[in-house]
Amino acid sequence: MTQAAKMTQIAIAALEDKKAEDICIIDISEVSVLADYFLIASGNNKNQVQALIDSVEEQLGRAGFSPKSVEGYQTGNWILMDYGDLIVHVFDKQNRLFYDLERIWRDGKRIDAAAFRDAE
Repeated sequence: MTQAAKMTQIAIAALEDKKAEDICIIDISEVSVLADYFLIASGNNKNQVQALIDSVEEQLGRAGFSPKSVEGYQTGNWILMDYGDLIVHVFDKQNRLFYDLERIWRDGKRIDAAAFRDAE
């Protein structure tokens, strides 16, 4: 398992632990040099969106990974965490619909979260 895949696996578990909704993984390694994976999830309100990000940061931190940057934490409607090969986007529902990253990055390959849960 690559480092990017391991980070993604940890982040998915952290998001699921805090009841993230509609988790989507997009493999963008073939279409962009930005990262290998986009991980997109939704929360119901600002507090949950921030809690989701806190959980991801804590779990990845325990595994030895630190974000290069975190944007949007104060507003809590779209928070982006850049881990280099993994970029985590957590939205409230309204902003997720508005920005529709899944459509913008449709050239990437969508991967089922179960593939990361089962991988070792």
